[in-house]
Amino acid sequence: MRLVLLGPPGSGKGTQAARLKEYLQVPHISTGDLLRAEVAAGSPLGMQAKEVMARGDFVSDAILLGMLEDRFARPDTAGGFILDGYPRNLAQADALGVLLNKLGQPMDYAVQLEVPDELLVERIAGRAAAEGRADDTPEVVRNRLRKYNNETAPVIDYYRQHGQLTVVNGVGSLDEVLSRLIEALSPAKEVG
Repeated sequence: MRLVLLGPPGSGKGTQAARLKEYLQVPHISTGDLLRAEVAAGSPLGMQAKEVMARGDFVSDAILLGMLEDRFARPDTAGGFILDGYPRNLAQADALGVLLNKLGQPMDYAVQLEVPDELLVERIAGRAAAEGRADDTPEVVRNRLRKYNNETAPVIDYYRQHGQLTVVNGVGSLDEVLSRLIEALSPAKEVG
């Protein structure tokens, strides 16, 4: 099964993707982790990304897509994957669809973890306090949520229009949310 895990910062995407990969027996691909690994490995795309980041710029969609194409070519993705952190906008969603179709691995589902904004602010503030980070103040978090709603939330409509969206309540214990994810994906897992 090939799926994209969507949700705003603090929704639990990374946590649930790491847990869901055990159930689905597919790799969890985080674009942030992938980018750091490519830079650390000194790959050609990693070196391009390192130069861009050294200038303080964002890594281009073309570089990220190239890294994803390389990652999707590895044997462990033959049975699918969970993609976390990408796509973040409509252009990336279109590019991902084109890439996966080219590879003969079209996207199966996009799963949106739905969590109320105020709970997201609480979660991130709690995480920031636990990790000793001063940059995740409630106002900074609200700004990140506004950016998410402006740029990334339209990706949800993109997958809804393509009939690929599943919405899961992201509120509750880790086990409760994982159970909801498994339940939402179980009919799909049986089919393919």
